[in-house]
Amino acid sequence: MKALLFSIGLSMSLLGSQYTLIISKKSDLNALSTQQVKEIFLQKRHSVGNQRVIPLNLVGQDESRSLFESNVLGMNRDRLNNYWVKQHFEGVSPPLTQGSFESIKAFVQSVDGAMGYVPNLMVDNSVKAVYEF
Repeated sequence: MKALLFSIGLSMSLLGSQYTLIISKKSDLNALSTQQVKEIFLQKRHSVGNQRVIPLNLVGQDESRSLFESNVLGMNRDRLNNYWVKQHFEGVSPPLTQGSFESIKAFVQSVDGAMGYVPNLMVDNSVKAVYEF
């Protein structure tokens, strides 16, 4: 498993980032650190500065979600599922999910503070890029 994660990470470093975390172009946020993104998507942080944030994940087992979970959150699916079971008993819910990259982008465009990841090719002037992986 470690060899697989290493080869995925190596491939990504050779190819550059493949996905971008986006937020509304109206947002004051310009960039986020890996730690901030991790805290947001683990529901440990609900704002950055004065900006309220709402994390969005793809539903299911999409490859991009797996890459996000392992490379950004530092967790595999089993560990993340265990984390959310424990959080459930503390009244904390996982991020909202959307069925497609298109729906993530539309949600981000229409809901202040919403953020989600999309392929780099989908980023245009209708949204703001704040993190790449």
